[in-house]
Amino acid sequence: MPKSIAVFGTGPGLGQAVAHRYAREGYAVVLVARRRQPLEDLAGDLTGAGATVHVLPTDLSEPSVVPGLAERIRAQVGDPDVLYYGPSVGGFVPATTLTPKYARDTMPLGLYTLLALVQEFLPPMVERGHGAILTAQGASAVHGWANMSGTGPVLAARRNYLQSLHQEVSKQGVYVGSLHVGAAIEHTPFHAAQEEARAAGTLVAEVPTVDPGHLADLLWGMHHTKGHAEVTYPDGLIGP
Repeated sequence: MPKSIAVFGTGPGLGQAVAHRYAREGYAVVLVARRRQPLEDLAGDLTGAGATVHVLPTDLSEPSVVPGLAERIRAQVGDPDVLYYGPSVGGFVPATTLTPKYARDTMPLGLYTLLALVQEFLPPMVERGHGAILTAQGASAVHGWANMSGTGPVLAARRNYLQSLHQEVSKQGVYVGSLHVGAAIEHTPFHAAQEEARAAGTLVAEVPTVDPGHLADLLWGMHHTKGHAEVTYPDGLIGP
């Protein structure tokens, strides 16, 4: 059986780029996101290039779906060698207006579903003595930014958890890698909205842009060198 990756949050941009990157390396790819049609479109591209692909449309905002989803994944590829988690979480909310309800509502997709997935798929990785848990999230996980409290608190909690997880399992052969992105990722709704606003003459924040393929290459390199557990783009390496 070929190596496999389960891509949770296969949206436009980085999730799709990760699927392409690992498919090129011969991995069987499981695509998981809420909407079926974009997954089917991506699967068509990947299978056309010779990849083995499985499409499992799932709303990841409810952690209770994870046990059933895990069984569906195992029926297709067994326990995956790599877990990638990167769904978009929250929005542009000022700290001055952030409410307890909004913060609470971001936690399931931002953290709880990831916890459930790790509980399902980490034990087989430890038993095999190899595996990888990869995530990508906004750089507000690392630094607090004005108007970013819709995402920052939950991503900071995720970062803390992943730092602890890395320390606990790295010596058991499991790599835990986090990519923190402080740029507008091309081919995403956010990047498209920025470009439309700029074209209309609206003043928008000047942030760097990045090709999602470059970020997928960074994740691949992190996984296969098993060096630093955290990388930020565009700043570079952080953490041990």
